[in-house]
Amino acid sequence: MKFQDLLAYKKSFSLAMNIFELSKSFPKEEIYSLTDQIRRSSRSVSITIAEAYRKREYPKHFHSKLTDSDAENSETQGWLEYCVACKYISNEKFSELTEQSLEVGKLINYMLLNPEKFGVKK
Repeated sequence: MKFQDLLAYKKSFSLAMNIFELSKSFPKEEIYSLTDQIRRSSRSVSITIAEAYRKREYPKHFHSKLTDSDAENSETQGWLEYCVACKYISNEKFSELTEQSLEVGKLINYMLLNPEKFGVKK
């Protein structure tokens, strides 16, 4: 199995791409702050899941990478709150993206609680 086949990776990648497309419409003055930060944190979720999967031979590394991914996912949720507060996205879009992020968080948590299902040896 490739890391690209992991549901958590697929869903987090999709969320990052949704955020990327949406952030194209953010004001130019946000390019080095909000736009950059939300793109970085959302992309880090899937990339760190990929790193975790490649480190599955080492249980502590697997766990560490997944907790990093979960933290990046939480950071993305925080940036989404700024997006809606600054009126760059609608409440509806905020709810949609937050729901996607929560789903990713549940998938990461599942991986953390069931490492053996992902090839981690105890």
